[in-house]
Amino acid sequence: MIDRILAKRIVPVIVLDDAASAEPLAEALLAGGLDIMEITFRTAAAEESIRRIANRFPEILVGAGTLLDADQVKRAKDAGAQFGLAPGLNPKTIEVAREVGLPFSPGVMTPSDVERALSEGCKLLKFFPAETAGGVPMLKALAGPYGHTGVKFIPTGGITSANLASYLKVPVVAAIGGSWFVDKALVAAGNWSEITRLTREALAAAQDA
Repeated sequence: MIDRILAKRIVPVIVLDDAASAEPLAEALLAGGLDIMEITFRTAAAEESIRRIANRFPEILVGAGTLLDADQVKRAKDAGAQFGLAPGLNPKTIEVAREVGLPFSPGVMTPSDVERALSEGCKLLKFFPAETAGGVPMLKALAGPYGHTGVKFIPTGGITSANLASYLKVPVVAAIGGSWFVDKALVAAGNWSEITRLTREALAAAQDA
């Protein structure tokens, strides 16, 4: 899972209101060269969306985001999610993810968060909300005392095509999480060709970085 994320360096953060959009969205991302999806558990359609993608597109690494409690972790795993993420660090959620065999990245924002995550055995961490929490300068600061531990970050929150390169140039950044190329308005309009175009553009920028 980590190797595949490191290869692409971009994780689309997706909010779906209708599970019927899951499959055409997956096809649009694949056409753009991206085989990773994070479906957030912010809507009632999330679980079914993950199930549809996992069943139809085994080549896609599909994950569940915004996992806030044990029940969501179990439902995400049962639906076919291959990894999970959360905006914050909840030891109980991490414990349940470990029990069900779901690779999990908790969210961190401070040095204390990073240390707690490391103590829980987590080294791939979501840095959220990235821009609000200090952005690139904060990540560079965290790299000082923690870089030698092998910790890696996926900054999410405020990442755009304009600033993704600055994040990806930071050695402790494994990938960025973004939603501009899978915007809800594009999904609602069924503008799959534009999503494919923006995905290609984002991947090219990531490779350049």
